[in-house]
Amino acid sequence: MMEAFRYQYSSVLAPYIEGLIRQKKADGFIYDYQSYILKTFDDFCLNRGYKNAVITRDVAMEWAVQRKTEGLNYRNQRVSFLRQLSLYMNSMGINSYIPHHMPSEKVSVPHIFNREELQAFFEVVDTYLPENERWHCLAMEYQLLFRLYYCCGLRLSEGCGLEKKDVDLTNGILDIRQSKGRKDRQVYMADDLIELCRKYQAKMNWMQPNTVWFFPGRTPDKHIQKTSIDKKFKQLWEMTSYSKHCDKQPTVHAFRHTFVVNRINHWMVEGVSLENMMPYLSRYLGHSGIEDTMYYYHQVHTAFEIVRQKDQISAKVIPEVMPYEE
Repeated sequence: MMEAFRYQYSSVLAPYIEGLIRQKKADGFIYDYQSYILKTFDDFCLNRGYKNAVITRDVAMEWAVQRKTEGLNYRNQRVSFLRQLSLYMNSMGINSYIPHHMPSEKVSVPHIFNREELQAFFEVVDTYLPENERWHCLAMEYQLLFRLYYCCGLRLSEGCGLEKKDVDLTNGILDIRQSKGRKDRQVYMADDLIELCRKYQAKMNWMQPNTVWFFPGRTPDKHIQKTSIDKKFKQLWEMTSYSKHCDKQPTVHAFRHTFVVNRINHWMVEGVSLENMMPYLSRYLGHSGIEDTMYYYHQVHTAFEIVRQKDQISAKVIPEVMPYEE
């Protein structure tokens, strides 16, 4: 029944796409992200008017063309899902072209913070005071700024460069101006973060009344510098017990990656349609398209395991799998 599928497939290949998804879910796989990508392939077939219920080499090669807005890793993942569909169709006796594996270029996979690491990091941030009493106001800036990076998925420069006029404390909106790609956007904050911003601003208006910056640097005429935040993050992270056992050295940008992964994982577990929500998340992050946002999620090889850990039922039935075989 169509109700069993999160997305509606309408191309000539729809019965086989649905059959593959049904089989994977019966085997215990969540298969939601793959279902979303297969929906884009279904739309691809519709838009090009494909009428033959078979995957030809021409169809596979056209689907495999790397788009200007996506990385090689994301392209290769799209092809791997088509490969799974072709293998399924061949098992049904339908002679479909099976794309070859396309090894990804080596990319830097970011560290995704788990809950314990985040808690430990912010405990360090909240108790930190610079040795020089003159810079104690910076401690408040670190407490809020690092939370904005994690809770709102801001880029490093976007947080540092906020002006007071960019922060609407009544409605809880950040105006991000001329960011990457010269794009402006609005970022909405959660209620508890708004309240934290209000308390912070009240103190800063008393300590630094003449600055235009929401996060002033060591002199009020300049905002806090990206290099300073990079260095301070490394220092504070090294003060946690997790830094000595981490798979790789995280950076401030890892908060943005963690924000994306946690948000998509939450939607998947809650059964929220990625097709409906990804355009909103893409605009929230200031991306040119959903391919950029999905790349943030998709280059994380442990994303599937993260979903599994959050889903108590699937944790009992889903076996360990190799990348690209889920």
